[in-house]
Order: sequence, then structure tokens, then C-alpha cells
Amino acid sequence: MNRRSISLSVAVMALTILVGVALLVPVPYVVMSPGLTENTIGKFDGKEVIGIEGAKTYPTSGRLDLTTVSVTSPGSDVRLPDVLGAWWSAERILLPREVVYPPDQSVQQVEEENQTQMLGSMDSARAVGLAQAGVDAVKVKVEGVTPDAPADGVLQEGDEIVAVNSTAIGSTQAAVDAISTIAPGSRIALEIVRSGSSQEVRVTTAPSPEDAAQSRVGVILSDDFDPPFEVDIELGQEIGGPSAGLMFSLGIYDKLTPGELTGGAHIAGTGTIDVGGRVGEIGGIQQKIAGAREIGATIFLVPAGDCADVGGFADDEEIRLVKVATMDDAVEALESLRAGDESSVEGCDSQ
Repeated sequence: MNRRSISLSVAVMALTILVGVALLVPVPYVVMSPGLTENTIGKFDGKEVIGIEGAKTYPTSGRLDLTTVSVTSPGSDVRLPDVLGAWWSAERILLPREVVYPPDQSVQQVEEENQTQMLGSMDSARAVGLAQAGVDAVKVKVEGVTPDAPADGVLQEGDEIVAVNSTAIGSTQAAVDAISTIAPGSRIALEIVRSGSSQEVRVTTAPSPEDAAQSRVGVILSDDFDPPFEVDIELGQEIGGPSAGLMFSLGIYDKLTPGELTGGAHIAGTGTIDVGGRVGEIGGIQQKIAGAREIGATIFLVPAGDCADVGGFADDEEIRLVKVATMDDAVEALESLRAGDESSVEGCDSQ
């Protein structure tokens, strides 16, 4: 073997070693891919995901699946082959590790935060699902009154606000919206409950410090969830975060109302929900759609704020995307689809 051949062999061997080392060295990323799905009107570990006691419920059919993403566990390393695989896959994406597992938080803290968010989403879902079914479950309570504000001397801590100018109020946000949209300086009527007795009080609004065109009365409000019957949600500890709120709300509503919201169809979706019924955007929308399509879902509810990120799924013939901004949007869309009125249902392709 001549000197040139030896040099080439050494170079090839060195390159092979370098490539081998590169393939084994962990990189600071995690892989996000389609995760678990659970039917909110079905069972989990033999128990109803949504259990209702003390109220009449109705038979359901089809599926209302919540969807999740799977993320590389904190104890697992991501290497170059994983990175290349994620780049070439439409169903997986790479995220910087610190985005999912912040360096200033332990894994336990991250998991606890996810569970706290899940419990919060369940509380909001209970309130929204019951309200959609016509059940009064949220009381808007006065937690405090700002000194020298319009409400000072008129409202008291512990008062329940029932209506603003004869319009019923079902959440703190609804009360804020109703008052803020009235012209400053207006005299408004508030229907309240104080010490068990209903009464009407009047307040003259003042300009908001944040926006002089909006009104304020100077109170601190909170939502007091007080349902007339039990609504339990059982899903174990495997799923966390707030993104199942919309699907929990729909499951509760479907069980409490006559007829089958799904029309027997396999429906999936995602989205946070607040007590006012507004649907919030989430992460991993393409991975969630891919996971739902893989198990046979034909309709997917997409938060309006995520429609711009659905990619090629907007034109996917196997699964129809439905754009929703509120609980009302979701219910109306599903009722229209059940009735065969597809023309009134907005999709993400209308972005």
C-alpha cells in the first residue's frame, strides 16, 4: 500500500469516527410528536371520564376526543438521527430543550405546573359546559371595592352581581365587558344579591385609567363556581396542561342536553377555555391533528388562533378542520354538521 492510499484510509477512518461520535452526542432539543387521545364522553380505566351525579343526563354516541402531544422525556437524550427524522417528518417538530424544561425549574416543578393547569382547565370547563346547558353555576362576587371609586359606598365585599342594565352576567369577564363598553359617565343599574336578598343599585361609571373611552366602577371581582350538582372529571396523571378545556366543556354539555352533539361522528379537537367561553390557542396543533387523523377522527376543532399554523392539514381530505373562537362557535358548528348544513361551518382554509 503506497503512502497516498494509507493517507486516504486514515482520513476515511477519522471521518467515520467523527460521524459516529456526532451521531451519539446529545443535542439540546426535544422532539414533539402526536400523543394520547381520550374520548371525553367515554371511559378511562373503566370509569366515565365525565361523571355527573344529581342531574339528568342523556345518552351520547360517537367521540369527542381531547388530543395531546408527546414530548421527549427529561431523562432521554435527543441525538442527530432524531433531529434528522424530525426534520423530514410532517408529524414531528424540534423545540429547544429549555422551552419545555426551563433550566430554572426542576422536572417535578414542570409536571406539577402542568397538573395545576389541567385542574384549572377542568374547573373552567365545568363552568362553561354547565352554562352552555343552561345551568347557573358561576356567581360573580365582589372581592373588594377601590376607595373613592364610583362603586365605593354602593357595592360591598361579598355582593353577587347578577345583571348589568338587565343583562344577565355569567362570569367576571362578562361583567367587565358589559361595564367597559358603556360610555364613561353613564348611570348603570346593577342587580345584586346581598346577604341572600336581591336588590338593584345604581352607579355612575368613570373613565378607565387604561382607556378613557371605556368605563369602570372600581371593583375587584372573582368567579365563584358553585354548581347545583356534582361534575367530576377523571383522567389520571398522564395528561397535563390546559389545552383540553374546550373538549371537556363539550363533553359536559353533550351529557346534560338531549340529542347527540356528535351525530355519531368521531370528533376531536383542542383549545383552552376560559369561564367566559372563549377558546384559546395551544401548541403542537399539527401534531394533534395528525394524531387524531391516525385514529380515525373525521372532524377536528381548531382554535381560531391556531388556524394559521395547521399547514397542509387545511386541505386534508381525510379530516375536516373547523375554526372555533368560542364555546358557542363549537356547539353551533357541530349542530350544523349533524344537521348536514356544512355551508355554514367555517374552516381554517378561510384564513
